[in-house]
Amino acid sequence: MIRPEEVYCIGKFTRTHGVQGEMALSFTDDVFDRVDCPYLVCPMDGILVPFFIEEYRFKSDNVALVKFERIDTAEDAAIFTNKEVYFPKSYAEQAPDGEYSWQYFIGFEAEDVEHGHLGTLVDVDESTINTLFVVERPDGDSLFIPAQEVFVVDINHDGHIIKFNLPDGLLE
Repeated sequence: MIRPEEVYCIGKFTRTHGVQGEMALSFTDDVFDRVDCPYLVCPMDGILVPFFIEEYRFKSDNVALVKFERIDTAEDAAIFTNKEVYFPKSYAEQAPDGEYSWQYFIGFEAEDVEHGHLGTLVDVDESTINTLFVVERPDGDSLFIPAQEVFVVDINHDGHIIKFNLPDGLLE
């Protein structure tokens, strides 16, 4: 059984394409093209289910047309419309040269070398020129940490922990 903490969202199927089971995947992370993983994961009836990729091709910079094995008609593909698409973190860790998307880090615990545990990374804000990690603090407040390599001391992929060395004043 695939657990939610073992995957991360890379996009959403927006519609069917053609009559042979292809689906339009609007993606935020092209990891499926950079890492050799035979399947993508979709929620079905409350559980995460792997679906094996027969083929895919890019339609634009953020849309790919995906065909799963044994999904051979538009009717079969229609059940995926508006479904989120997930990628296994275990495969993402094999990305060349540590090429991780920001979404990969959602669910990681954030720690600072001086202040210890900061909270859980719950979102990534890419709406401005400076990408920010959104960390939910234990008291329920949100903390925004610039997603800059200079602040990252260590990433423990197995333990899902990012250790930061944040400048004075950033936590206040």
